[in-house]
Amino acid sequence: MKKLFLAMGLAACALVGCGDSSSAASAEPDNDKPVALENSSSSDESGSGGVWIKSSSSVKPESTEKNSSSSEKSESSSSKNVPVTEESSSSVASESSSSEEFDWSVPKEAYFNPNIEYGTMTDERDGKVYRTVKIGDQTWMAENLNYADSVKTPSLKGRSMCYNNESKNCDVAGRYYTWAAAIDSVKLYEDYSIDCGYDKTCTLPDTVYGICPSGWHLPSSAEWMTLFVAAGGKKFLTYEDKYTSGPALKSVTGWLTDCKTFDSACGTNSTGFSALPAGVGFFPIASPIYIFMYVGHEALFWSADEVDSEEAIYMELNDLFESVELEHIFDKENGVSVRCLKN
Repeated sequence: MKKLFLAMGLAACALVGCGDSSSAASAEPDNDKPVALENSSSSDESGSGGVWIKSSSSVKPESTEKNSSSSEKSESSSSKNVPVTEESSSSVASESSSSEEFDWSVPKEAYFNPNIEYGTMTDERDGKVYRTVKIGDQTWMAENLNYADSVKTPSLKGRSMCYNNESKNCDVAGRYYTWAAAIDSVKLYEDYSIDCGYDKTCTLPDTVYGICPSGWHLPSSAEWMTLFVAAGGKKFLTYEDKYTSGPALKSVTGWLTDCKTFDSACGTNSTGFSALPAGVGFFPIASPIYIFMYVGHEALFWSADEVDSEEAIYMELNDLFESVELEHIFDKENGVSVRCLKN
């Protein structure tokens, strides 16, 4: 709960305006996307980011109402630049007081390890081609999933997004998905017998294929830990799900903190996993607004495991530490990246 008060402040700022008045966009919203706000002012917080109203349209079986409490990420906000950028539904108006931002113009190919021999996989649903990499006995996608068809996959309706609603950004870092979207909750409960994904626990199969392409699935917590070990990591003595293999999984470039200050945190990408810091679409307490946070500082990926009706487990890497870990307190309605694992 370390970011509770920070998140409340950001939400209040976005709703009432920070030193300026705001007005709702007049364009008819696209319910596949979070709806943008207009505002002539931007936060004085620095970094890369954006603010989005969560879509009011929802496909069953997931409830659209937020509980009065929301869990949050477990890194100190003092080392992060938490950005807030508001924009209209027809144009992007991104402002920042900092020159240090994640560079979205750099293509995804720049984050791969040139010394690794990658495989390829084609998603038959939309024809997108992804690089793959074998690490130990597992074969992983070496880039983030970027599948968006909410007609074929209704679970995605209003539950996935590109950074700042620009598709070109998804070409770099893939999409952000809520956990209900990641597990393909509508497919799990086609008769709408349960609004699985938020506010009710799910009855999940042993293997959750989720929104992954045919032949691939959403990794479980145990499968993530298998990766940590295969990447050469050693377990921290006091943390069951925390390993030292972060650098081997992180891309060499893209991280905004000077890793030489924290030498052990520097990414080597020796495995070819090529995790780049896309951050998270954060959903603050009692607010209908997504705020893109920690872009350039953290990489997060959903697991197929939930904690309870409101929280699910995710894998986290950051630019300050060599650790990679599974976090157990994270709201299912936050937008997180997805990596798929070969069956």
